[in-house]
Amino acid sequence: MGQFKMDNKKILKNIIDAKRKNPYTENKTINQLRKETETAGSLIPLPENIKYKSVVAGNVNAEWITCGEVNENKIFMFMHGGGYYRGSVAATRATVARISAEAKVKCLSINYRLAPEHPFPAAIDDTYSAYEWLINEGISPEHIIVSGQSAGGGLCLALLLKIKENNFSQPLGAVALSPWTDLTQSGKTMVTNENIDPIISKKYLDRFAKLYFPDSNNMSHLASPIIGELSGLPDMLIQVGSAETMLDDSKRFYEKAKKANVNAKLEIWEDMFHGWHSNAHILKDAEDAIISIGKFCRNLFNQ
Repeated sequence: MGQFKMDNKKILKNIIDAKRKNPYTENKTINQLRKETETAGSLIPLPENIKYKSVVAGNVNAEWITCGEVNENKIFMFMHGGGYYRGSVAATRATVARISAEAKVKCLSINYRLAPEHPFPAAIDDTYSAYEWLINEGISPEHIIVSGQSAGGGLCLALLLKIKENNFSQPLGAVALSPWTDLTQSGKTMVTNENIDPIISKKYLDRFAKLYFPDSNNMSHLASPIIGELSGLPDMLIQVGSAETMLDDSKRFYEKAKKANVNAKLEIWEDMFHGWHSNAHILKDAEDAIISIGKFCRNLFNQ
């Protein structure tokens, strides 16, 4: 990982200031926001020794990503964020590569279908299809960790619930990064953290929750995993920033998981904003968070 030439707090302030100057306002169209995401992702430098290759995982477009020396029999399946309406494998390639390097694993990054063109259950169906494909390719569930960020983090947890419903084999573990677990935005930090989160507001989430799951009066646990029955889920790591409006999405899911006797670990990163992992090339807290992910994965895989 890189050397940090500036004070970490100064870097953090600069990143937050830049994000405040370009908020996700309701005046922006979906296509504008999609383009911004892809542009921002393209500006993040890729780590050395990255390799990536397109693959069709079942019927889902995906990408194999490795960085450095990895155990190619250990798989880290990743779902990008973006409110279910934007984001891509390309936009998160650098972050996934850094996880590959730290965890010493081969990553499968999923390009699930997006709303509003493809509302619920398209994303969870694609994610399940990709997981099923891995198993059909001869990869043992004990050699798989599933993961995701933001909407992808919620999708990762919903995947565990769908696997459980179908009496399919659970993966070895899960890593959820700032997961969106409640599409009704009922957490207290939606209000208490609104003025300190530079990116995500309740109003923003309400807009895109309706695109993905229009009927909030009949919410599904496969869209809002916080309302699911969590017993029997595998070991999991949840990371979230203390400055996020979505902080309670992680805290409440973790508390419910613990009550269901799930071996869950929650890391709350002080002052971190939504999506801070993507700044691992300049922000020490982001680098350290990815190092923690790597350690969690290596411990589960006994590497």
